Order: sequence, then C-alpha cells, then structure tokens
Amino acid sequence: MRINALKAMVVSACAALALASCVGCSTPASTPSETEAAVVRVGTMPTEDILPLWVAQDSNMAAADGTTVEVVPFDSAQALSAAITAGEVDMAMTDIMRAAKLTESGTAVDLEWVTLGEMASQGVFGILAPADAPYSTLQEMAAYAADSASADLHGVGVGANTVPEYVFNMLCAEADVTIPSEEVASLPERYGLVASGQLMGAALPAPLLALGEANGMKVIADDSQGSNISQSVMVARAEWAAENEQAVLDVAEIWDGAVKLLTDDPEAYHDILVTNANLNETIAESYPISSYPNALSNGALVHPSDTMVQPVLDWMRSRGYGGAVSYDAATGAMSL
Repeated sequence: MRINALKAMVVSACAALALASCVGCSTPASTPSETEAAVVRVGTMPTEDILPLWVAQDSNMAAADGTTVEVVPFDSAQALSAAITAGEVDMAMTDIMRAAKLTESGTAVDLEWVTLGEMASQGVFGILAPADAPYSTLQEMAAYAADSASADLHGVGVGANTVPEYVFNMLCAEADVTIPSEEVASLPERYGLVASGQLMGAALPAPLLALGEANGMKVIADDSQGSNISQSVMVARAEWAAENEQAVLDVAEIWDGAVKLLTDDPEAYHDILVTNANLNETIAESYPISSYPNALSNGALVHPSDTMVQPVLDWMRSRGYGGAVSYDAATGAMSL
C-alpha cells in the first residue's frame, strides 16, 4: 500500500511539473493583449455627420488587421471636448472651431478628414424664419431689421463660436447685409424661439431647418449653394495619433467601407440614421441621407484643405474667439 501511495505521489508531482512547464512555454496566442484586435473609441454628437461609423458599427465592419470602432455619443459639445481632453476617446467627429479651441487649451488634435462638407450640398446650415415673417431673403430681413417700427424685435439666434454662427456671418457677408444676432446657445431653445416668433430668425443645422419647413416656417438662406462654407471633421488626439498611425488609417478604411455601403444603397441604413441622430418623427421618414466624402485617396488620408480651415481661424480671431493656431494641410496637424 505504501509503495502504491508513493507511486501516486510521484505521478502527481510529475503532472504538476508538466503543467508548470506548459504554462512557462505558452505561445503568444494565449495572451489576450497580443491577440485581441484594437478597438478605437470615436466620440461624437448625435448628428448625421458620423453616420458611416454608425453603419460600420451596426454591420460589424473591421479593418484588414481586425481593428474596429466603438462610437461613443455625447449630449453636448462641452462633454465631447472634455472626453477628448481626458483621453476617454481616441478620435472624434467635431468642427474646426472646437478643434482649434482644444489645441489652444493644450490638447493638440490632428484634422484627419472631412466627415461632411467636402461639397456645399453636404452638411447644410441655414437661417430659419417664422412662418409669418414679412421677409423671405437676407436682404429683406436686413431691411426689416433696420426699420424703426421693428426695432424692438430680437435678432437672429446664434451660438457663439459655432458653425451656425459662422455660416450666418458668411451668408450675410456674401449678401452684403448687416443683421443683428442674439446669443441663444441651445439649439432646441433657438428653434422654439423662432417658431414662436420671438426671434427674427435662427441659425440652425439641416435637421432643424427641415423640421421648421415641415411645420410651416421658411428657410430664407442656407449654405447648400455657392461657396463651400462649412465642414465637420474627424480629429484625433495628436499624442495618440503619433503612436497609433495605423489605427488612424484603420478607422479611415472602415469609414470608406461604410461610405461605399451608403452610396450603393442609402435607404437600407435610414433607420440607423433616424435612431442615432435623434430625428424628430415629423421628418424621420422624409429626411434624406447625405453623400459622404472618402477619408482615403490612394491609401493616404485626405486632410481638410487650407481653404476650408484658414477662413474659420481668421473668423475666430476677428470675433475674439481665439483661433491663434497654425494648420498644416499636408499632415492635418494643428499647433500653437
């Protein structure tokens, strides 16, 4: 019995040594950190500008090396900026103004590609007026504002240092008119004030323009024609991008794959737009899906051009909003 017990102990010891040996020589494939594909977190506001990545996420798209994206929505631009600064997201869909302010505040970002606004017809902003407004053009609005009888009427609602305000200013400059404006930071509040006739007009993005028209209000000007005024952009934290160049290209590859899906059959993804962009039910079925620019050309990133970025920086400086950064269109880098 003691011999059998001794044999059992020897067998157990050998088995333990064999197991330890196997653990010691385990292959890299057993290490999750070395085998799991990268997931790039992309922050965004709930707008149509990011639709290709919502489509990619819904379709489980991945880059050739297995990299995927996780779209992280935020309810406010301030919350999105804070997440970029804190490193809670690696990349983000935003605008040129916010990218400049992030860089000025110490979180340098690279402008990787245009998400909407490669052409004037993409990512429209405009001026919505009350249904019974006695003007239908910017020139008529300017004349009405100058009339002493309407001197007590509030101006056009805008948000300081935002794309709608920039578009409003540029449209007025193109029309050679001066129209008073009034700070109303909240988009829903701005829409509500113009709907109730408490503002002469409101500078708003396309979904709210469409909602206003559906409810009898009128768009008196927008940037869908003529000069290509406004763009939204995909940015990456410069520090992260420098260490993850391939990951940036992977996200661009995924973006372009989803753009092709949207180009081939846009209506197949209409429900994704309605759900994620929080479109009002009044316009949900009729709201059109935009075309989207590609992020890559011959394998290289298509950074926003100088002609897109520099006018915005000049405008920011003229308004006292900052804009004291330089931009390199060859690399997309913003710097102080």
